[in-house]
Amino acid sequence: MTDVCSDTGKSSWPELVGINGEVAAKIIVRENPKVGAAIVKEGMMVTMDFRCDRVRVWVDKYGIVKDIPQIG
Repeated sequence: MTDVCSDTGKSSWPELVGINGEVAAKIIVRENPKVGAAIVKEGMMVTMDFRCDRVRVWVDKYGIVKDIPQIG
């Protein structure tokens, strides 16, 4: 995380790797209401901009979280 973001609350969720992406997104928003969680399927193209209010939840073809969700 950069100095641009201050007081963002919880910023990463390693404990969510391996669970259903929809469930993970709900947990993220519940634990940090300052962010929105977006489910992204592997292989999808996304913008490279950094945002303090966004968490991308990368999921595999089965909808399972494959990478640590984190602010960005």
